[in-house]
Amino acid sequence: MAHVDVNGVSYHYIIEGKPGAPWITFSHALANNLSLWDDIAEALSDRYQILRFDHPGHGNTPAVPGPYSFDMLIDNAIGLWDALGIEASHWVGLSIGGMMGYGLAAGYPGRVLSFTSCDARPDAPPDYADYFQYRIETARDFGMAGLVEPTVERWFTKASLEQNTPALDKVREMIRATDPTGHEGCCEALKQLSFGKILGDINVPTLILGGAEDKGAPVDVLAETAAQIPGARHVVIPGAGHITALEAPDAFQKILEKFLAEI
Repeated sequence: MAHVDVNGVSYHYIIEGKPGAPWITFSHALANNLSLWDDIAEALSDRYQILRFDHPGHGNTPAVPGPYSFDMLIDNAIGLWDALGIEASHWVGLSIGGMMGYGLAAGYPGRVLSFTSCDARPDAPPDYADYFQYRIETARDFGMAGLVEPTVERWFTKASLEQNTPALDKVREMIRATDPTGHEGCCEALKQLSFGKILGDINVPTLILGGAEDKGAPVDVLAETAAQIPGARHVVIPGAGHITALEAPDAFQKILEKFLAEI
């Protein structure tokens, strides 16, 4: 199990794929871990070098005391690239991972080959702070187990919930395995989400991707986001909610591969 220390965080990471090929960095959602990307990483490993990593307190990266901020998470992503000798990489992030990508693409255009934002809004709506405070308090009172079903119900479509598709159990397992300290730290960062003002500064190839039934990053919000980024594309995946990479993996892979191939 590979770890590297970046600014006091012992990041767990996996490198796979084709040596010498362009890099893709995958960044996962809150209360998930790098296994979110298992299938898509395997599918792309014959054409790209792939980096996946766990956020603090997620997967096998130990938590550090919070609160966290997006500045911290983005600085650490750059530090991770530096430590691993990655000069430039495509960035594919889902939810908090996609939100980090807005800051990375705007602030470090020389390091970002392209940016794919999956199910990630750039700004916090008025009720965001309340929602993430609810998550913090629920985890404090009941542990991460208390967030499993409410989160799954928020993230997945009614059809997937009724069928109890295998993706739900994968996400349930990831939520239970998340360290409450790391979860709380990331929730504090999410309360302060505010990248809308820098969207016009993003000048790398950008894809804004989201599920048609995503409650957290609705279609209209992502459409407006894409409209503010020069040249950005907006693609909607029908019949998917917030975790598109797991709920609609075939469509997700096809859209991502097409975007990357055209760059």
